[in-house]
Amino acid sequence: VQLQASGGGLVQAGGSLRLSCAASGRIAIINTMGWYRQAPGKKRELVASVSSSYSTNYAESVKGRFTISRDDAKNTVTLQMNSLKPEDTAVYYCGANMLAYYPGSPVLPSDPDDYWGQGTQVTVSS
Repeated sequence: VQLQASGGGLVQAGGSLRLSCAASGRIAIINTMGWYRQAPGKKRELVASVSSSYSTNYAESVKGRFTISRDDAKNTVTLQMNSLKPEDTAVYYCGANMLAYYPGSPVLPSDPDDYWGQGTQVTVSS
């Protein structure tokens, strides 16, 4: 089971970027999916999340600028980032709470677990 993130890059302030993350593997259930970020010298923070019922949650700093969405048919979560600011510069990580089969086994764990994708760098120049 893995999460594969893509879409980071360098953009000028005011620009837009779109991050995507795809979950793959022997997954039974995907609960909440989200995007987190970590700037140098700072703790990882939640940027946005979307539940299995499509309820969304955003950090105050990105409300009105970022939009999170998910496609359950493709097991993907997307973060559309508009009006980017230099303070949005960070490594962005996708995360998902999922119930996945044990490797090589038809058995499921009793509880879901948190999975993380590799980070993708977002740099916003002023």
